[in-house]
Amino acid sequence: MAEPLGIYIHWPFCPRICPYCDFNVYKRKPIDETLWEQAYVLELERVYARVPDRELVSIYFGGGTPSLMPIRIINRIIEEATKLWPVSDSIEISIESNPTQSDADQFEAFKGVGINRLSLGIQSFDDDALEFLGRWHSAEEALSTFKKARNIFGNISFDLIYARPGQTKRDWETELSGALALEPDHLSLYQLTVEEGTAFEKAVGRGDWGELERDLAAELYELSQDICEAAGFPAYEISNHASSDYQSRHNLLYWRYKDYAGIGPGAHGRLCTENKKLATYAHKRPDNWLAAALGTEGGWAEQNILSPAQQAAERLLMGLRISEGVPLEAVTNETSIPDLIDHGLIELKSGCVAATPAGRLVLDALAERLSAS
Repeated sequence: MAEPLGIYIHWPFCPRICPYCDFNVYKRKPIDETLWEQAYVLELERVYARVPDRELVSIYFGGGTPSLMPIRIINRIIEEATKLWPVSDSIEISIESNPTQSDADQFEAFKGVGINRLSLGIQSFDDDALEFLGRWHSAEEALSTFKKARNIFGNISFDLIYARPGQTKRDWETELSGALALEPDHLSLYQLTVEEGTAFEKAVGRGDWGELERDLAAELYELSQDICEAAGFPAYEISNHASSDYQSRHNLLYWRYKDYAGIGPGAHGRLCTENKKLATYAHKRPDNWLAAALGTEGGWAEQNILSPAQQAAERLLMGLRISEGVPLEAVTNETSIPDLIDHGLIELKSGCVAATPAGRLVLDALAERLSAS
């Protein structure tokens, strides 16, 4: 059986830049649709030349705001990818969308070109929180958009951001319980972090507000696990909750350290080719990426062969994020296992090393211990 392959398509443009966002995003501008379509197709063909012997299991349109992509480009990408590779019977084709009426107007068109999974960036069902987060939709609009999506898609995920300044355990319990009552298929819960170079970093630096106290943020994380578990939405990854039928096939490729190609400005990928693990990084600025993708060199700014030690470290860090854990063979420092078990940070199950809920709170340190030579 061919090894699985996922394709990540990055669309870098947004109507506006959220103050917490540190992704490779730019304010929307007019583009030459024909040239952008051609660039994505050329990049798909370059990936195929590297890894032709794969089964395509997922295509993920992310960003930015990929729901702004012209339908003709989305359609062409899907058509081209599914021509190049054999396609899994259960292929997952996802797109991220804002929960606004203008986005909802595109849902039927998305489904018509093959999108079968929708990820809504709701972020909160509280209007004051949405204003703080710099979102341009209301809680009522988000709810209306979700209900419309529910009538069109059989697989819907949405994101929420918690651990906001001033948020209490009761606040979060009420908001999360209300979100679960909507019965999404998948839920991504992200703690608010202040990232370098964002508007929020500047605001905190000015003293406009401060981050939530760390111990309280940890309590909110633990509360999230308890509420979701009780609702039949277990955490299969640190920030992601779903039943086994609705776990993100695309993201599981990352966490299981399988092959995925990153196409579009700033996208990165991991590909096994010629018995080597290749890390790829695309040009970040849209104009630079477009020119490179249309040229002879292609859109990747860097292609680095990862050493066995680098691969082991990445595989551990990614695999420990998911509840199933990472195969024992991936641990390069097995002598640390007994001590970490005694401290309640890891457990062994089905030939894998898995982080416990306590271990997930210190994941970087855990991975470092297990990979230390």
